[in-house]
Amino acid sequence: MSFVADLRVVLRGRDFRRLFATRLVSQFSDGIFQFSVLGFAFFNPEKHTSALDVAFGFAVLFLPYSVLGPFVGVFIDRWSRRQILVVAPLVRGTLLLLTAGILVAGLPEPIFYGAALCVLGVNRFFMAALSAALPHVVPHDRLMAANAVVPTSGTVITFGGVALGYVMREILHTDISIMMITSGAIFALSALVARTMPRDLLGPDDSLDRPDTRQALRGVAVGLKEGVRHLLHHRVAAATVGAMALHRFMFGMSTALGIILYRYYFTGGDATSALQGMSLVVATSGIGFALAVVVTPLATERFTLERWVPWMLASAGIATAVLVTPFQEWGLPVAGFFLGVAGQSVKICADTAVQRDVDDIYLGRSFAIYDMLFNASFVLAAALSAAILPDNGKSYVALAIIVLGYVFGGLGYRLLTRRLAPSPRRPLKGPVG
Repeated sequence: MSFVADLRVVLRGRDFRRLFATRLVSQFSDGIFQFSVLGFAFFNPEKHTSALDVAFGFAVLFLPYSVLGPFVGVFIDRWSRRQILVVAPLVRGTLLLLTAGILVAGLPEPIFYGAALCVLGVNRFFMAALSAALPHVVPHDRLMAANAVVPTSGTVITFGGVALGYVMREILHTDISIMMITSGAIFALSALVARTMPRDLLGPDDSLDRPDTRQALRGVAVGLKEGVRHLLHHRVAAATVGAMALHRFMFGMSTALGIILYRYYFTGGDATSALQGMSLVVATSGIGFALAVVVTPLATERFTLERWVPWMLASAGIATAVLVTPFQEWGLPVAGFFLGVAGQSVKICADTAVQRDVDDIYLGRSFAIYDMLFNASFVLAAALSAAILPDNGKSYVALAIIVLGYVFGGLGYRLLTRRLAPSPRRPLKGPVG
């Protein structure tokens, strides 16, 4: 089916429309915030940015989620997910006001990064709840369509927020603190949308053998182990999550490579030109993400998820080899487009595989594990980049790792999933709006 047809089908559900609107509002706000933080960290004319600085910035922003992930899963599997969607935006808005105040007061950068970390931590909690809630508002046979429409549309509108952030900074010359406040105000609106849904609509489903929250917190490590075991029991879902983690690692290396190349090799240290160049890469990636919305449902319906994922991984590697090897500025935006298509296609498939195969009581923990891999892979890639990238960013070694990682990762995934049968499909337990 086409994107328009998929959208028309899933939008018939009233509760789906509300959940969808909640995501769109929140992710538009997140785009503004991400642009303001990355612009401050990596494209500040007053700072010299090295590959090590990039790795540190990504570690501060993403790595702690891997530590918090199991705790997030415990609460998402126990608390009303609708209430999480109502409360989290208000907490995040308050934290953004605090972050803006830190900038205005001129406090040391570590304090700013600590506040930004808290903002993003609340956001990941929010996003994991959205993912776990989705199967409660769409029919089981439309999960692939919903995963094409919902997360991908959210990602595309995040790029819209990034675009607004770019306009605010580069054209309107808006202070970063004002951008933070704007982001917080928009994000708070998502709470008003979520509040229109019934409190018990989004799960989690009741379970007689589920321990209380206090016991669960004491046994977080055990709970995480159970979540991993349950996910591994559904081996196609586990393999597809692994493919997503592989893409994030290679994409993390590509991002670090692109930032340093634009910062020094292409622009000679001009931060403004570097930001413009990377903004173009982000824009072409966004177009690729949008195309994945159209392509993935059609492709998986015809070829199956297990075939589409390795094709996308291998295509990303080949495109990177052809377009980036000359180390010409024009090649990176085009490569960004192909990585956008491939990466979002793999993510749609991973979301669908987890929601299709994993029991609802484990969904929160499964998406917490998903988030751990999603963020840790990116940070580890940035750390490796810091170790091997030269000052100007031009590295054939890094490029070879990216290309071979994608190609052999796709081959490995295909060989593994050819021997596996998908887990039995289960009817959804949640109501459909």
